[in-house]
This record gives sequence, C-alpha cells and structure tokens, in this order.
Amino acid sequence: MIEVLAKLGRGPVFLAGEVLECVITFTNPLSASSTSASSEMLAWASAQIHCQFHASENRVALPPSDGSKHDVQAENETVFVPNRGERGQCILSTPPKILFCDLRLDPGESKSYSYCETLPVDGPPSFRGQSVKYVYKLTIGCQRVNSPIKLLRVPFRVLVLHGLKDYQFPQDEAVAPSNPFLEEEESLKKDSRLADLATELLMVATSRRSLHLYNISNTRGKVGTFCIFKTVYKIGEDVVGTFNFSEGDIPCLQFSVSLQTEESIQEEFQRRRGQPLSFTVHARHQESCLHTAQSSFSLPIPLSSTPGFTTNIVSLKWRLHFEFVTSGESAGTCLVRGSQSEAVTWTGVEQMEVDTFSWDLPIKVLPTNPILASYVSQFSSTNSITI
Repeated sequence: MIEVLAKLGRGPVFLAGEVLECVITFTNPLSASSTSASSEMLAWASAQIHCQFHASENRVALPPSDGSKHDVQAENETVFVPNRGERGQCILSTPPKILFCDLRLDPGESKSYSYCETLPVDGPPSFRGQSVKYVYKLTIGCQRVNSPIKLLRVPFRVLVLHGLKDYQFPQDEAVAPSNPFLEEEESLKKDSRLADLATELLMVATSRRSLHLYNISNTRGKVGTFCIFKTVYKIGEDVVGTFNFSEGDIPCLQFSVSLQTEESIQEEFQRRRGQPLSFTVHARHQESCLHTAQSSFSLPIPLSSTPGFTTNIVSLKWRLHFEFVTSGESAGTCLVRGSQSEAVTWTGVEQMEVDTFSWDLPIKVLPTNPILASYVSQFSSTNSITI
C-alpha cells in the first residue's frame, strides 16, 4: 500500500498567469500491527492541469468536441488521461510532466516531488453557473506494474484579470527590491511580481471615486434620488449606496436592492432562440421607508463569487436590481383627533393604492488577491489517495 499526498503550498486559488506549485509525497507507511512489511514499487507517476467544461443540455447547444482522441484512449487503462471518467469536455490542458519512473519505497520511506506549471492566461475563470461550469483540476496519475492507473485529482480555483498578459516586465531588475541573502528562482520572482502587479492594478481600478447621482421617478413624478460613489468593485468589497426621499413628490413606502449576476449564453450556442437569462442573487436589502428622508444600504460581494467575464459561450455581468413600492395617495396616513385635552395620534390606513416599478444599475466586479480568496475557498489545499 502506498499513500499519495498532494499539497498546494499557497492555497487553492490562483490568478491566470501565475505558477501553480504542488508538492506530491509518496509514502510506504509502516504499520505497527503489520508483521510482514515489504517494499513497494511504482512504475511511474505524471501530473497535468486541465479545465473541464460542463453545460446544461436544456440551455446550451454544445459546440463540437475535439476530444475524440481522448475518448478512444480512455478505453486503454494504461494511458494517462487526466479527465478520464469526468463529464463534459476538456477545453484546456497543459503538457503532462513525468514525476518519476520505477520508484521503490521501503517500509516507512517517503519521497516528495515538486510540480510547477504556469496557468494559461487564455483560459476562462473558474465558474459554477446555472447553464455552464468551468472547473480546474490538477490530476496526478500513478501506476503499479500490471495494474490500472490511479488518479488523484486536486481541484483549485482560477481568477482571470484582463491586461496581465499584455504587461511587459522591465528587463532591469536592479531597481526592484530584493533580499541578497535569499536565492530565488526566476520563475518564482516573476510569479511574485505578477501577483503584486495584479494587486496594484486592482487597487487603481477600484479606488477611483466619483459622485454618481440618479433620479428615481415613475410616470406620476419624482420619488427621490440615489447616490453611489463608484461602480467598479473587487470581490470581497461592499457595495454602498444612499437614498434621498426628501425632495420626492411621490411617497415611497418600501424599497429593496439586490446584488445579482446575469448569466447569458451567446446567441449561436442557445438551445432556443430568445431563451431567458439566468439570474443569481448574492445579497439583498429591503426596508420600509414611509416618511423617511434618507436611507442607505451595504451589500457585500462574496469572496466565493465569480467576477464578470465573457467567453465564446457564456457572459457573466453584475448589476444592482432595485424595486420600489410607491403610494398612490399624497400622504398615506390619516390623522385622528380626540377632544381638546387629548393628544393627537397617528394611525395607518387600512387600504392603500400602490404602484411598483424596478430599475437595474450595471456595475463591474473584478477579482481580488488570490491569497485573500483562499481563506473562504471550498477546496482543500491537501488531497490524498491510497493505492
């Protein structure tokens, strides 16, 4: 028996263009109850990254697959096919790398191998929507002599920040801060610069603030104004907005704000022409606001959500969806007086005519630092199997 342990050192979330590093350890465990411990042999082990695409047959007309060769090979149990037995199509894969050949492990002995690969910048981000899914996995395949291949799959998440692949790093590294007492490989130094560059670009893009004022009105008149200071955010930030109903002509009884994503299939891949879009609500705020002069809301963008993106098959956009309930009457309350010695009391009306209307405000949501997103990832940094 051999235990195979794969560990992602920095966490299970990466930016496209970064270097994924995984330490894979093969161990022949020494059991205290075992009386006949013996050496174990593995013929070979290999590792490869691939992105698997899933689509809803009811909503998406799948493009023709070019993975027919993989399907034929999958019938042979001695061929390393990373996506063997998985649903959907493999739309992206890196070249396989051999970790070792003919490994012998004595009882209690273990050996570790480091796998490094740059994540492609032209691939889609990780996404689990209602119509399509893009799932990234690192697959480690290993085989005993005259035995079928065993696969260890390590799922991870990929964030895509557009513009990184077009950036040219300066050739002169003398101006870059460095530690003379540490020796860093060039790939690791570039990977670190890439993460720092992404953080800087995101900070610049999301720190710009300017006042955006919108008049809220229906067919009968003005209800109020809405104020927001920016429309570009990172996942993990809060969307904050304020309302001013003091200058409105129409009383607003209630409002709700939903943070939503809009998932749309490109027209050439739609199962039915003009099929409806898919919406997902990530946060919602609702408030009764009769006789309220000002109000506000704060909606968090989940770190586990997917930033907006577009591929040849699907497009994901973010928006704020507003719903307002307004009164058809001027006041919406009635005054009840008693005798001169009694206090004046206000009571609500039993019936009221209302109007409802909605409004959508598009916003832009970008990725964040992958280390921050790793803290809430559903994936584990450590995976193992026994063969």
